[in-house]
Amino acid sequence: MDLAGVLNYRRSVRVFDKTKPVDPEIVKQCLELATLAPNSSNMQLWEFYHITQPDTLGKLTEACLKQTAASTASQAVVFVTRQDLYRKRSSYVLAFEKDNIKSYSPVERQKKRIKDRELYYGRIMPLLYMRFFGLVGAFRVLITTIIGLFRPITREVSECDMRVVVHKSCALAAQTFMIAMANEGFDTCPMEGFDSNKVKKLLDLPHGTGITMVVACGVRKGNKGIWGERCRVPFNEVYHRR
Repeated sequence: MDLAGVLNYRRSVRVFDKTKPVDPEIVKQCLELATLAPNSSNMQLWEFYHITQPDTLGKLTEACLKQTAASTASQAVVFVTRQDLYRKRSSYVLAFEKDNIKSYSPVERQKKRIKDRELYYGRIMPLLYMRFFGLVGAFRVLITTIIGLFRPITREVSECDMRVVVHKSCALAAQTFMIAMANEGFDTCPMEGFDSNKVKKLLDLPHGTGITMVVACGVRKGNKGIWGERCRVPFNEVYHRR
């Protein structure tokens, strides 16, 4: 299929055919493609938990409020945010960028570009993603408000705002995964109806994590898999050209 065909094929499938298994290696490959998704400052504050064991799927179904998409899925993927890993990820990206600059930038520009990356990933990113009972976020808001009096600046920097940022990036990875699965002829269903505490306990996740969504995977069960035609608001109501 071409891209339009893949996007039209992809639907949120509510009932999967349990007699048609999905190769877990294909799911893994699609998750690897998901890592190519765009994300904020390339921090990649995400993890993907690929659920294949029947007993774990059963417990996940309970945590997902016994939705049919979960109970009939042959596999599932839990998309997890890892804002708590911001120091580790920023250090990794900084090291990569330094090597990148040395390999591809003109020699005369390397020193300045490395210095810029050290400032961005060594100081700015840790400051942006740091959390401490809302106090660090309040400090960031104060600073950006003052600077914003004199020039344009990103203003969504509170701890709540940064939580939204990591979920947006993780959601982009989830969407990329679902498109990749559709390209392989398999179906998915993103679910936001779940008990996040139970999911975290099931996966033994640390306190600083978040659950963006749980994506059920399988093969749609005929016409029962989808609920009729896809509903979308008329395009002219959402498209605005300026």
